[in-house]
Amino acid sequence: MVVSTAAPATEVQVGARPQRRTLRDRLRRDWTLLLLCLPGVLYFVVFFYVPLLGNVIAFKDYAPFLGIDGSPWVGLENFVMLLEEPEFWTAVGNTLQITALQLLLYFPAPIALALLLNSLVGNRVKRLVQTVVYLPHFLSWVVVVAMFQQVIGGAGTITTFLAAHDVTIGNLMADPELFKLMATAQVIWKDTGWGTIIFLAAITAIDVSQYEAAAIDGADWKRRLWHVTLPGIRPVIIMLLILRLGDILSVGFEQMVLQRDAVGAEASEVIDTYIYYHGVINGDWGMSTAAGLMKGLIGAALIYAANKLAHRFGEQGIYR
Repeated sequence: MVVSTAAPATEVQVGARPQRRTLRDRLRRDWTLLLLCLPGVLYFVVFFYVPLLGNVIAFKDYAPFLGIDGSPWVGLENFVMLLEEPEFWTAVGNTLQITALQLLLYFPAPIALALLLNSLVGNRVKRLVQTVVYLPHFLSWVVVVAMFQQVIGGAGTITTFLAAHDVTIGNLMADPELFKLMATAQVIWKDTGWGTIIFLAAITAIDVSQYEAAAIDGADWKRRLWHVTLPGIRPVIIMLLILRLGDILSVGFEQMVLQRDAVGAEASEVIDTYIYYHGVINGDWGMSTAAGLMKGLIGAALIYAANKLAHRFGEQGIYR
């Protein structure tokens, strides 16, 4: 009897790599998903990427009646003039001070509120509190500033009540020295509730068995918070912190413009209002565009550096 040792013709080679799909095959396979993404892609292209071409104005002595093509090139002259402008450095200083206060006081506020809401036992009470704290986010800055003015302004409710009891606090809304703290307080009141949404979602994604195991080991609520909850939402905290650093030079244009006349430009001028008043109002388009371009480049550099730092500490960051 003869036994054949030849391998069957249909035998699949072990470890063979699957055939890679071509771009055409992948487009045919995913054309419905790509079609659904098309409106969002067009939105960003039309309203974000195409306007980036206008940054060429930063290198020109731009005049609207001449247009971009007709305006003469000046190279880096606008940037040099910008760096020699004292008002620009005042705006930068105010922006950094307000940003530091918001990072110190506002950024932890949604985290603390999310932890507090998560600790509530009754779902009805939790939903009620969530609804109440979310509502201020949907108010415009015009309404928010007006409400603060009606409460702690010169003729505000609290100011009048304290004055009737021989306690004078003055007009807090018109005090330049308190403006940065007041602006931060307005942001906290308006957006803290809305910011808790992401953190609450991150908390609910934590495995319940981790809390049960910690409770069996004798951990009280403080240790469960420190060793289970906070490590569970740490990637989300780092991701949002990186995004906040990228937006570090934007502290609210509308909020600052509404209160600029009350406290003065020395206290309330930020980079966004500087660009508006010098570019749109005074017509210095080239130097204002240079300021906006510098702001964008600094923000992009901060995102890149913060993301690299997150990788060094073993976190995912916002991209690999």
